[in-house]
Amino acid sequence: MTDSIVEILLVEDNPNDVELALHALRKNHLVNQIRVARDGAEALDFIFCTGAHQDRSEQRRHPKLILLDLKLPKIDGLEVLRRIKSDEHTRSIPVVMMTSSREERDVIESYRLGVNSYIVKPVDFDQFTDAVRQLGLYWMVLNHPPTA
Repeated sequence: MTDSIVEILLVEDNPNDVELALHALRKNHLVNQIRVARDGAEALDFIFCTGAHQDRSEQRRHPKLILLDLKLPKIDGLEVLRRIKSDEHTRSIPVVMMTSSREERDVIESYRLGVNSYIVKPVDFDQFTDAVRQLGLYWMVLNHPPTA
């Protein structure tokens, strides 16, 4: 496995949504390194350099952006978000919840836990691709995060 800097961690279990998101980000040349985690446990292992990712370099451990699905196998998106935002080393990583859930309780809980943005995935192919492109443009190009 390569130890290059991961710019976006995409946490998504739906293979079609993974392919659409990767296509949109690469087509628009918004990122070089994208890592995909297919469930919440894999995402946490990657973020915190545990399990299969325990050998990752500490200097390169944090992605610049996490695109997180809400409904995930093993550990759901809210718990992943809770753990990211409760750790002093990871709480400043921007997390965008990208989900099909329009449930108000999910929106409220996501923001209560510190999500930076909550996006309901469009069902339409072109709208989904455009939404991912806009997210990438904002978070990877326009946003100015802290350096530490």
